[in-house]
Amino acid sequence: MTTTMITPLAALTSDLDAAVRHSVPGRARVGAVGEALAPYLGDPRLLSPAQCVGDPEHYRQHLLHVAHDGAFSLVALVWLPGQTTPIHDHLSWCVVGVHAGEEHETRYLRVADRLIVDGEDVAGPGTVTGLLPPGDIHRVTNTAPTTTISLHVYGVDVRKLGSSIRRRYDLPVQG
Repeated sequence: MTTTMITPLAALTSDLDAAVRHSVPGRARVGAVGEALAPYLGDPRLLSPAQCVGDPEHYRQHLLHVAHDGAFSLVALVWLPGQTTPIHDHLSWCVVGVHAGEEHETRYLRVADRLIVDGEDVAGPGTVTGLLPPGDIHRVTNTAPTTTISLHVYGVDVRKLGSSIRRRYDLPVQG
């Protein structure tokens, strides 16, 4: 008799696959994916040591899984203290779970030729949030004094696209 050991990452990708395939597009899918992701956050067995390594120049993306048909991708983003994204929006729905550390998110509204701050949150370990375009303009920063790792599930094949970012915004910001 052979016993197969299922790793936490394999279990997570299976749960994410079921959530994506058994939910309707939109808020329901974002919610289902968030519920599937949440129980795995903080599990020290989920990521290998290599998948927890950052880059001193900018936040680092580690591709963990892409569904066989490209329906979703799972990546780990590793943020060293002070690292940030550009202000951007996304090509598809996105669910983010903080695995370790904390992320500071600033949300924006575009009004004509400027951006207006529309809210801010600090998400700690275990926090899950979802984004659904359009209207998902934001910037994420690691304001913690330690490395932050977040897991991102995108409704696109990041192998083909390299990222889920649709646009970067270089507009004046009004506070």
